[in-house]
Amino acid sequence: METWFIFPALALIAGIMALTPLGTQVLRRGVVFIDLAVAQAAAAAVIWLNFALHIDSPLVDQLAATLGAVVVSLGVAWVARKWSQQREALIGLIYVAGACMALLGASLHPHGREKLFHLLAADVLWVDSFSIGALLLAALTVLTLRRKGWLAHDVFFYAAFAVIASVAVPALGLFLVFASLIAPALWIERGLRPWAAMVAASVSCLLGLLFSWVADTPSGPTVVMALAAFGVCALFRRQG
Repeated sequence: METWFIFPALALIAGIMALTPLGTQVLRRGVVFIDLAVAQAAAAAVIWLNFALHIDSPLVDQLAATLGAVVVSLGVAWVARKWSQQREALIGLIYVAGACMALLGASLHPHGREKLFHLLAADVLWVDSFSIGALLLAALTVLTLRRKGWLAHDVFFYAAFAVIASVAVPALGLFLVFASLIAPALWIERGLRPWAAMVAASVSCLLGLLFSWVADTPSGPTVVMALAAFGVCALFRRQG
C-alpha cells in the first residue's frame, strides 16, 4: 500500500467505527436530522471562533467544535423529549439556523469560504495525525459504550453523539460524517451484522478514496458518493 493511502484510510475506517453504532441509535430513535444539526453547529462554532480570535489550529478547531456540538446536542435532547411529535421538524430548523450562522461567519472571515468548504466536505487525503488520533479514540469510546449497552440511554447517547460529531466534522467534513452515520446503519436495519456493515462501509470508503486519487477528484465528495451508493443498496437487501 502506498504511504499516502495510510493516513486517510485510517481516518475513514476510524470514522466508520465511531459513527456506525450512533447511526443505529439515530434510526431507532427517529432523529435523523440530529447529525446535520449537531455537526452544523460544530462547523459554525469553528468558523466563528476563527473569526473572533484569528487563530487557525487543529486544537482550537476541536475545542470550538466540541462546544458548539454539546450546546446544540443538549438542545436537541430537550426538544426530543418535550415535543416528540414535532422533533424532526424542530431539529431541521436548528440545522438550518446553524447553517446560516456558518454562512454568516464565513462571509465575515477572510478565509471563511475555504474553511466552510473544508468543514462541509473535507479533503481526507490531507488529514493530519491529530485528527486520526482523535477519531481512533472516538471509535474506541463508542464501541465500549455500545458493548456495555449505554448508548440505549439518552444521557449517554446525546453526550457521546455531541463529542463524536465534534471530533469527526473537522477531520472528515459534515457530509462524510452524515453518510458514515446513516449508510452502514441502513444495512444493519436490514439485518446485516454490525461488524459486516462496518467492514463493507469501510471498503466502500476506500474504493471512493482510490477513485478520487485516480480520477483526480476531491476526495471528500467522492467518498461520500461511494458511501451513499452503498447505503442505497441496502434497500434491495431482503430482510431475513
